[in-house]
Amino acid sequence: MLKRLLKKQPDRFVQLLLQQTDYTVKGMEALTEYMDDPCTERAQVITRMEKEADEVRRILIDELNHTFVTPMDREDIHALSRAIDDIIDYGYTTVGEMDILDVQPNNYLRRMVSLLRDAAREIHMSVLRLSDHPAVAEDHAVRAKALENRVETVYREALADLFSLPRDVEHVVEMLKLREIYRHLSNAADRGDEAANVLTDIVVKMT
Repeated sequence: MLKRLLKKQPDRFVQLLLQQTDYTVKGMEALTEYMDDPCTERAQVITRMEKEADEVRRILIDELNHTFVTPMDREDIHALSRAIDDIIDYGYTTVGEMDILDVQPNNYLRRMVSLLRDAAREIHMSVLRLSDHPAVAEDHAVRAKALENRVETVYREALADLFSLPRDVEHVVEMLKLREIYRHLSNAADRGDEAANVLTDIVVKMT
């Protein structure tokens, strides 16, 4: 029954989720470019993608509230949409915090963002394959989880390096600033992991 519903109604919730993931991928790609060249233009792209993704999520929630029969459990749709939204939100706030705290990109930030971009792409591909090829969707979700683990590895390396040899008060202030930015990206990875978990749950219910 669930499989038939997914094939009949892919243009509603799956397509809205796809739009969300598409904006998230574009936002994370812009964030990757920002880490190489932190300019206003790239920051504006990230802001625009976050706003567009928010609008799609509002439409999805409205559709969810007015639809009696959904192709997936409505709790899963809501949870997946929220997790995807959080990824781009953390990308957006990362840029804001870097600007406010006057933090310049470093190699740890570049590595973490590059992995987050790849994870966002895997989540997008998972949603794309969900209707017709759930096993492939699950494979992409597993890859997204693996990338989240790699982000956490880089995060721990960054913290270890950050707190290894504080030199003076000025350096301590810089440490605290960077720790805040690292946390933003770690949180983004956690939300990517949550999105992958929900996708895996959906696949299990389908098969």
